[in-house]
Amino acid sequence: MKARYLALEKGELRARADEAVAALASCRLCPRDCAVDRLAGKWSACKTGRYAVVSSAFPHFGEEDCLRGWAGSGTIFFGHCNLRCVFCQNHDISQDMRPGHAEPGMEPERLAGLMLALQERGCHNINWVTPEHVVPQVLEALALAVEDGLHLPIVYNTSAYDAMESLTWLDGVVDIYMPDLKLLSSGAAGRLLKADDYPRTAAAAIKEMHRQVGDLVRDERGLAVQGVLVRHLVMPGMLEETRRVLEWLATELGPGTYLNLMDQYRPAGKVRTAAGRQKYGDIDRRLTSREFAAALEMARDYGLEPVAS
Repeated sequence: MKARYLALEKGELRARADEAVAALASCRLCPRDCAVDRLAGKWSACKTGRYAVVSSAFPHFGEEDCLRGWAGSGTIFFGHCNLRCVFCQNHDISQDMRPGHAEPGMEPERLAGLMLALQERGCHNINWVTPEHVVPQVLEALALAVEDGLHLPIVYNTSAYDAMESLTWLDGVVDIYMPDLKLLSSGAAGRLLKADDYPRTAAAAIKEMHRQVGDLVRDERGLAVQGVLVRHLVMPGMLEETRRVLEWLATELGPGTYLNLMDQYRPAGKVRTAAGRQKYGDIDRRLTSREFAAALEMARDYGLEPVAS
């Protein structure tokens, strides 16, 4: 099964990239709708102007088995984020970074070169991590990389706080969507993610992702080749949120959904600041084994077969 972008008509990928980049002039390419001129280097919520900021790129062996295989997932971590999760475990690159702190912004030629280098190293896929705010930039770079021989499937590794317009440009381009589904109540999302519209935005985005690529499909070697892989981080004291997520997945996507139910929550980001302990004291602890066991049982009750990692 070849990467979906290889089946696009000649010139289609470049045309989509050009359209997306032009939209940066009044950016509404994520749900924040900031409308700033990123083509002129201005920025707002995502702290990213004309060019994407890359924090790191390497073969990642910590992803799900079906992505990392034996040679690793070719992971490109983008700096900054359009969410403000108070518990973010990558807080140093998602929120603390000043613009240009790790990279001044990577031109499309260099970003394309990173993808090709990861392919040369034998990675099974190209894994864009936190790409919600840089869809035009990654499409621009992908078009160049494909012209130079890129053929690996694309993994879109997202918080699911995505704009529908961006997902439209990605239709037929992304092979594997890997969204988080964090919370499904607006109160919790407003308090912990600083985005009370996250539940409805993420739900709509994930349904669109599933419409595009369907349930996860793996090849004879066990490697993911197409489909949706959903992650949900179980939070301490928030099993009711987990129940909402599991019920939604079972109802809206179906029991065939590949679900990674994660137990690695730890207090991080703003939770562990002096003020944070007071404001977010309810999540200032690790998840207990009993809580996670209850989450696994819940998932099975809804007909889901969770993969724990």
